[in-house]
Amino acid sequence: MNRSTIDLWVGIFVAAGLGALLFLALKVGNLASFANNQTYQVNAKFANIGGLKVRAPVKSAGVVVGRVSDIQFDNESYEALVKINLDVNYQFPRDTTAKILTSGILGEQYVGLEAGGDGVMLKSGDRLRLTQSAVVLENLISQFLFNKAAEGKDAPKDPAK
Repeated sequence: MNRSTIDLWVGIFVAAGLGALLFLALKVGNLASFANNQTYQVNAKFANIGGLKVRAPVKSAGVVVGRVSDIQFDNESYEALVKINLDVNYQFPRDTTAKILTSGILGEQYVGLEAGGDGVMLKSGDRLRLTQSAVVLENLISQFLFNKAAEGKDAPKDPAK
């Protein structure tokens, strides 16, 4: 093999390696969907979305069934309006519950769907009426500390001491 043929094969190999790295980076970062899945959009309002971000997964029973497509603030109800794209292969009843959950203790937040029992299924443009906001760790800690301080104040004083 002459030098130019070896250089050509090295160049092809390097280009293929860079393409593979780009593909993996996009898949890991959830920035691109290479599957041409059809989706339908549903909306949900939450009082607090915590650290939920666009492109966050939507899971039901641990299976990713969709992604968060948009997050807006509703000026009338003062709540966050979350738009969710669900894969058409997954149909949910109209009384499905949406919760904002966390992967692990300090992991990423995602929307968890819990199917209801209604016979009518959600269709594009419907709104999930039953929602549960994110649990904010700072609020839990401050509530715990406030309760502990209140217990100390209300404790009866022992006259024997």
